[in-house]
Amino acid sequence: MTESESFASSSLSRHLGRGVMGFGALIGSVALIPVVGPVSLLLAAVALFAFRGCPTCWAIGLVQTISRGRLQRSCSDGVCELKVAEHPRSST
Repeated sequence: MTESESFASSSLSRHLGRGVMGFGALIGSVALIPVVGPVSLLLAAVALFAFRGCPTCWAIGLVQTISRGRLQRSCSDGVCELKVAEHPRSST
């Protein structure tokens, strides 16, 4: 998967912040219907923007953000493997 196909954020705190904003807007869009009417459904657009599409896209991005740098994908001869990335050990 290339960087342009990734749903990951640059940091976990930024991704979780987007999740809080998205889920808050989604819940608010439904909860505020009795108070302000169908206009509250405009908050659903804010949620879609925060999720970069949908809650599933956000969840995929969360997994990608957490695993970034820990997993390495390598392909050869039409076969792809996913394995734990090797990290250089610091000498003490």
